[in-house]
Amino acid sequence: MTILRAKGYDWRSTAFHAVTLAATALIVLAVIVIIGDIVWHGAKQVSWHFVTGGTKEGMFDAKTAGVFPMIFGTLALVLLMTVGVVPVGVITAVYLTEYAKSLSPITRIIRSAINNLAGVPSIVFGLFGLGFFVQFVGGGLDQMFYGGELHYRKPALIWAAATMAIMTLPVVIVATEEALRAVPNGLREASLALGATKLKTIWKIVLPEALPGVLTGAILAVGRGAGEVAPIMFTGAAYYLAHLPTNWTDQFMHLGYHVFVLSTQSPDIERTKPILYGSVLVLLLVTFLLNLTGVLVRAKIRSRLRHG
Repeated sequence: MTILRAKGYDWRSTAFHAVTLAATALIVLAVIVIIGDIVWHGAKQVSWHFVTGGTKEGMFDAKTAGVFPMIFGTLALVLLMTVGVVPVGVITAVYLTEYAKSLSPITRIIRSAINNLAGVPSIVFGLFGLGFFVQFVGGGLDQMFYGGELHYRKPALIWAAATMAIMTLPVVIVATEEALRAVPNGLREASLALGATKLKTIWKIVLPEALPGVLTGAILAVGRGAGEVAPIMFTGAAYYLAHLPTNWTDQFMHLGYHVFVLSTQSPDIERTKPILYGSVLVLLLVTFLLNLTGVLVRAKIRSRLRHG
């Protein structure tokens, strides 16, 4: 021990390195075990019929059940959510980064609201969506355009997407802010020096340079939105539908909510386990493919920016 100490051997650094490595290995091992268990049991259930079939033949029958309506509803929800959250998140981030004074009270209030929004439990967003979008906004639209006849004052795809957009808004704002800050100030100054207005500088120079970071925020939002269940339970998800949604005022089936139904409403849990594992595996694959698509698009944009 004396010899090692004399040579400058740092036992504390080695111990800390070992602890952090063990913690990382434990997390990776847990993820591998969870995914491995889902793949091992779910692969037996996943088939072409399971992916493309519906639930008319039997929602709780492993031999005839299908999840295509749930896949369709999940993709529709994610698409509408992305269309709603990305523009609002980017505009907010542009204001906070390019226009707002960092020490002003208004900026502090906005940042505090964003931080608090990120910490709200997802079930609270579901109750908010039910009260604000379904009852208040939907009821107001029915009174204004339909004389009180029921059209919008009900759970629907559009209200579920709006609720999910609000829930994922902090993710997009933070990611976009980081991307905007990473754009060199020299590019802004050069554009302004050449006579461009601030708006044109942001639109033509800053945003294109920050686009990969914006897509990162969108990817994170999609990853969270595709798997959340609590916010859509009250705002649009249906227990069972015999048809696909054809309008944004229709209810929809969702993979995450379907997993919840299978695990809590099945008359025979053991008989339903294969469908449950298969649905979870399909949900993971759908989320992975959505994220992969975003990553590939981001990589292509980065390659174009890198080559001028």
